[in-house]
Amino acid sequence: MISALQRLVKHEAFGGILLMFAAVAAMVIANSDFRAVYEGILGSYLSVTFDGEGLTKPLILWINDGLMAIFFFLIGLELKRELLDGKLKNPRDVVLPGVAAIGGMVVPAVIFAALNWGNPATIGGWAIPAATDIAFALGVLALLGDRVPSSLKVFLLTLAILDDLGAILIIALFYTANLQVEYLLYALIPLAGLIVLNARGAHSVGPALFLGVVLWFLVLRSGVHATLAGVVTAFLIPYKDKWGKSPARSLEHALHDYVLYLIVPIFAFANAGVVLAGMSFQTLLDPLSLGIAAGLVLGKQIGVFGLTWLVVMLGCARLPYGANWLHIYGIACLAGIGFTMSLFIGSLSFADPALMNQVRLGVLSGSLISGLLGFGALWLGSRNHDRASVPAQ
Repeated sequence: MISALQRLVKHEAFGGILLMFAAVAAMVIANSDFRAVYEGILGSYLSVTFDGEGLTKPLILWINDGLMAIFFFLIGLELKRELLDGKLKNPRDVVLPGVAAIGGMVVPAVIFAALNWGNPATIGGWAIPAATDIAFALGVLALLGDRVPSSLKVFLLTLAILDDLGAILIIALFYTANLQVEYLLYALIPLAGLIVLNARGAHSVGPALFLGVVLWFLVLRSGVHATLAGVVTAFLIPYKDKWGKSPARSLEHALHDYVLYLIVPIFAFANAGVVLAGMSFQTLLDPLSLGIAAGLVLGKQIGVFGLTWLVVMLGCARLPYGANWLHIYGIACLAGIGFTMSLFIGSLSFADPALMNQVRLGVLSGSLISGLLGFGALWLGSRNHDRASVPAQ
């Protein structure tokens, strides 16, 4: 029993399974007699002050601004590793997933904007369906095991990493409100300290993490979304110290399980509580919910699969080794699992609980459909590929 549990926890799909359970638990509680308790806890205010100065926020914002900064810190560490010593190091290896990622961000945003055009209350959510949830998408792919070529995992991972980079840029450019320049100027002080530590190849990450927390506080007070401080700090953690060791990779390894198995599920539990009371099928057809769901399901398929097909047909790149077009279609569908990133961008887009409830409905329905379509397409693609590989008797 214990060994079986250990194998489950170590399985690549476990992170996605845990996210699914967190989301289901949130939905069950949000539609039960415990809804008031659930919302009351998330709305309770917590303060961290020193000599009367500090932060006072509801728990939901501590999760979305604080814990998610750690999530983005890990993404930053992963991006740095991939750029310096991984899948993004060779530009030729980035062409196909890079173009696919661009299509997978642009087309969903266009579909959402088309369905919400002229509605100032909802048009601000255009970036919600542009995101891809790495943990969920890779988790579904991992359920197929050796049935799919290993090159598909590399393709999906690279696509999702570039998608996250695009999401970071979108947050930086379009989700900054009430900018207070003086705090950004103060933020230059810890930023300079991080640059010096990085240039020196400091082995100890303690001082850098302290400066990162200070940077997070100042960026949060400036009006720029504080999760960006996590990314900046990650990029300034030394990749190699003077002894040739990698503080950045050690920190990434140490944080990975805590983020994947604790922080992200907590975020999902706090943000996935769709209240179904008063909803009908017509609610799903409202422009906000429909725009998100259609963007994730249709937009990702058209953007990822369409641009991949175009680039291959033009001879600019080749399909991943061992993959067929049904495999690529399956990956395009899996890219439509937005979940964590889509819910996060939704929380930045809307403060109105009613609109946020529609966001949750659109994200969960679109992600569920995308996951089922992706799994089915990959299973069929692998089955057909296996049959084609069997020599005629």
